[in-house]
Amino acid sequence: MNKIYYHVVTERPMVLNQEIVFDENHHSGVYDRVYAFKDKVEEIYANPKKYEGVELEHHLKVALRELALEEIRKEKYPDYPSRLASLYVSNSLEEAEKWYKMFIEWGRPTYSIVKVEVDGNVYVGDAWNCFEGTIYKNKNLELAENYWKYEKNNRGEEPIVEILANGRIKVTEIVKENKEVINDEQGIIKN
Repeated sequence: MNKIYYHVVTERPMVLNQEIVFDENHHSGVYDRVYAFKDKVEEIYANPKKYEGVELEHHLKVALRELALEEIRKEKYPDYPSRLASLYVSNSLEEAEKWYKMFIEWGRPTYSIVKVEVDGNVYVGDAWNCFEGTIYKNKNLELAENYWKYEKNNRGEEPIVEILANGRIKVTEIVKENKEVINDEQGIIKN
């Protein structure tokens, strides 16, 4: 049975009736960004002392985290969708609106909120359990395990629900559009 969710569109605009497939052969843009750093991650893990006290670039820290999350997922939770091959969705329009506002505050191009129909698996996680990747593989794997087990976050905060969905996904409605960003992308408006 297909499930209905809401998705905040941030990388490139989506259109009505668009279909996407995420599985082991079809990855998201995150996959390419993470695997671009795979050799550097292996170098750091081989010699972490060399990197002690070094401020790592944001995308490298993301790669350290995401590769650890993927390793634990494959090893212990293979039925869960991969963070590298899934669409991040929300259960309700209200939850999606919160993500929409956060993305805009963070300066990410945010195009729209769409309603999607998912024929696949989902995993419900707490975004607070995402972590900043470290130079220590064992620490990253421990934190990754906590993420997939959906442990209570160590901040004492209410969970920030993030849902990963894979399989066949279809856009069934454009719920909200950010005309300024869409027009800016097309070169029509410059603020």
